[in-house]
Amino acid sequence: MRTRLVIATVLSLVVVVRVHPQSTQSPALPFPPVATFSILGYDPATGEVGGAVQSRVFSVGNGVLWAEADVGVAATQAIVDVSYGPKAIALLRAGMSPGAIIKAILDSDPDPRPGDWTKEGRQFAVMDAKGNYAAYTGPKATTWAGNKGGKYCTAQGNILAGEAVVNGMVDAFEKTDGHLSMRLMAALDGGQAAGGDKRGMQSAAMIIVKKNGGVWLNNDVVLRLQVDDSEEPLKEFRRVVEKWNATQRRGR
Repeated sequence: MRTRLVIATVLSLVVVVRVHPQSTQSPALPFPPVATFSILGYDPATGEVGGAVQSRVFSVGNGVLWAEADVGVAATQAIVDVSYGPKAIALLRAGMSPGAIIKAILDSDPDPRPGDWTKEGRQFAVMDAKGNYAAYTGPKATTWAGNKGGKYCTAQGNILAGEAVVNGMVDAFEKTDGHLSMRLMAALDGGQAAGGDKRGMQSAAMIIVKKNGGVWLNNDVVLRLQVDDSEEPLKEFRRVVEKWNATQRRGR
């Protein structure tokens, strides 16, 4: 098996797919992996950066997405170590590039549970405040697992129906107009239309940040949404996203 680290800038379109054979004897895991598909995205017109995620786990927003205005956004999933998220944000704040952050976090991971929660199964992505990004899929992430980069976006997922999921996410993001929330929403719908998480659907989350971009004073959160438990989380998600966008148009 080989691990591929892919680094991309907003000036290029990069496709990254890592496919590995599935073991005939899977080790017993202490708890289910955060098997999911997520996308990180940037809007150069507004300076907003954010991410969205959907999964067949309860409350997937609790630990997958991390963001800070003028810093960037990260997604950590699969055989997840939740500390990757705040570590990535701290290293972005310190001025490191997304690619260097991926390497630094992986190299510093002591892999405390290689037998049943190995770091070789981790998957995560990092995007800075200008839309530059890097993504990683470990060789032991549960198939199908992989990531794809596009213009101002990176999509990644594991336990998916197939490569078409991340392809559909990037394609939908790039072809959708409007606010970043609508583009992230379109990406989730595109991934689900291609098969999504092969176990089904349950929860979704989104976060978008910009310095002083939220309502009230000193609020950098433009939008933060979660659907924690639903048979159709994306249907409810779209309803709320569209309502928020309509409210913004009336406000302007």
